[in-house]
Amino acid sequence: MEQFRHIGEVVGSLKALMVLRDEIQINQRQCCLILEIFSLAMDTIAEEIRQNLKLEERNSKWKPLEFPLRELCRVFKEGGHYIRQCLDSKDWLGKAITLSHHRDCVEFHIHNLLCYFPAVIEAIEIAGEVSGLHPEEKAKKKVILDRKYDVEWNDPELFQWRFGKQYLVPRGICKRLENAWREDRWRLIEAIKDKEGGGSAAFRKSEHGVADMLLKKLLNGSEIAPIAVLVGSKDYQVRRRLGQRREFKEIQWLGQSFAMRNFHGEREAHQAEVSSLLSLSHPNILQYLCGFYDEEKQEFCFVMELMNKDLWTYMRENCGPRRQILFSVPVVVDLMLQIARGMEYLHAQGIYHGQLNPYNIYLKSRNSQEGYFQAKVAGFALPSVKNGGADASDFNPLTWYAPEIVSRLEQTQNDRASSSEKADAYSFGMICFELLTGKVPFEDSHLRGDRMMQNIKVGERPLFPYRSPKYLVSLIKKCWQTDPSQRPSFSSICRILRYIKKFLAMNSESQVINPELNDLEVPPVDCCEIETTFLKSSSTESSSCVSAVSQIPYEMFAYKVVEKEKMNPKDECCEHHRKDGCRSESDEPSAVCDDDNASIVEDPLPQTPRSVCDDARSVSSQVPFKKTVRIKKQTHVKTKNDQGFIFFTFKNHSWTPYIFCWTWLQETKCIWTGLNRNAKIADDKIITTIIKDENGECTIIGTK
Repeated sequence: MEQFRHIGEVVGSLKALMVLRDEIQINQRQCCLILEIFSLAMDTIAEEIRQNLKLEERNSKWKPLEFPLRELCRVFKEGGHYIRQCLDSKDWLGKAITLSHHRDCVEFHIHNLLCYFPAVIEAIEIAGEVSGLHPEEKAKKKVILDRKYDVEWNDPELFQWRFGKQYLVPRGICKRLENAWREDRWRLIEAIKDKEGGGSAAFRKSEHGVADMLLKKLLNGSEIAPIAVLVGSKDYQVRRRLGQRREFKEIQWLGQSFAMRNFHGEREAHQAEVSSLLSLSHPNILQYLCGFYDEEKQEFCFVMELMNKDLWTYMRENCGPRRQILFSVPVVVDLMLQIARGMEYLHAQGIYHGQLNPYNIYLKSRNSQEGYFQAKVAGFALPSVKNGGADASDFNPLTWYAPEIVSRLEQTQNDRASSSEKADAYSFGMICFELLTGKVPFEDSHLRGDRMMQNIKVGERPLFPYRSPKYLVSLIKKCWQTDPSQRPSFSSICRILRYIKKFLAMNSESQVINPELNDLEVPPVDCCEIETTFLKSSSTESSSCVSAVSQIPYEMFAYKVVEKEKMNPKDECCEHHRKDGCRSESDEPSAVCDDDNASIVEDPLPQTPRSVCDDARSVSSQVPFKKTVRIKKQTHVKTKNDQGFIFFTFKNHSWTPYIFCWTWLQETKCIWTGLNRNAKIADDKIITTIIKDENGECTIIGTK
């Protein structure tokens, strides 16, 4: 309850701030969208709590909510910081250059919200199953929540219709997610035009060139301005060189700190690359904000957002004998997801990195989240220009290359070979190994240099410590498979990591890491297996396309449906897509349906017969989860006994469809229940419960 109160305080403070929403000139629509979706989240949580939980049980049965709500509160605080940043009108032009190019609202803050929110909903459902004063009330809740994740809802349109509002993606919000960033760009264009028309009172003389450059960039998507626009500004100055890379410097400009990169080259030769580079926009890639060209020196200058340190430098400076592992498991998963999202975006743009390693991953501390970082992928741009690369003496870039890339390098005798999506996935796996273990791959191995490269090509990989989380080890091993076709796409990696992130959000770190058992608790089903099933059932999957943020709740719901099916195989009477009939998942074959048109449906509500004996009640009350099959084509029904099971055969007929149910008996296995040989049921009746007696006869004990 305390965490829920903190969320309410954040939402209340944002509503107070947004009283002045008309004064926001940068990203006003996105700020309003954050407030709206945060308010919807608050109201949804309140409604779910009101329907499922009891106030008098808040100190006992509300425990599953504490950690998910705490993680969600962090997302709310970050969104509040974003709105305050947009409200601040100081150094307006410098902030316009930075914020106008970012999609941080939708692609970062709302993405994080939609990742964590399913964990909150599921935690409320878990608490709701044990909350309540009457056993009958608890039983009804359990049945309703079980049926929420039935396979028939595993469809994007049905999910949107039934659960869109509950998961913060009603159709109205989805449209705003797509349009908010575009609307803000046009509003900024109008604001710049108004300020330019206002004369020197709005812009100083030296700022008019910057305003013109920004205006052209917003209209054209990419614009290379004369170098005089940059160096002619009164407050422009170079402050220091960044790290060991000679072409990167920190500059002060328009009241903001930026990074600057320069290289020599003819304008015509690099025009297409530069234009493509300036058009890229994602919160998890290093952002090139604007470009300039010096005609006399034939030199390009790019202004970029300033980051703190690259991952390689950060880990070298902070690792030591006493502190080998720098990041907790939730932080590792968060960093992995951010890197994967950046790579997913680049691959969707047809850009393959080729040099993905810790030296090309930049970190910046995130406000209001102690220990968390924002990660950005760098080093992917301008392949025709030789990058300065890593100058560290102990950095070997070959360590991160995929085996097929190493082979190409040996054949071409070049320092950089063409990359691919699967090669980048391999490099990503190596980065994840270092994040998780704090060790450089193969640093403990005596096989270094050429010998190490040969062993990598034949399948040798780094060894994980004993206490490494199994669910992350499984994913990393998938990424560095020797066969490139066995490696997952970054879209698949992102989905898996989002689901792992939800699992961690529902379990505090003390629950995830059990020092007494010297092991890590794992999700109930391997997420890589869930992704394989998801891909088989998804007809829209394409590695070249990035799913909209609004699809995240559905994808996590679909994962939950698959997880539930794998955890409860006996609940499945058949797979509706199979054409060879239906079969239970028990040790012995329990039923066969020869009808191709059989499909799984829900029994509307559990019916407890009140006109039968106590034995019948005890049997029907033991059904943990009830699945039904509707037969679309039927005629006569004939039965036979075989090893204690009853089999049915269906032929064409015009009867009204029946529903046949599973029943769980106390001392026998799960049987397929159906019609008694001599039973005569009217066509408008539905069989709800049938019990087989000692003689093998079936008795109908309830119809509807």
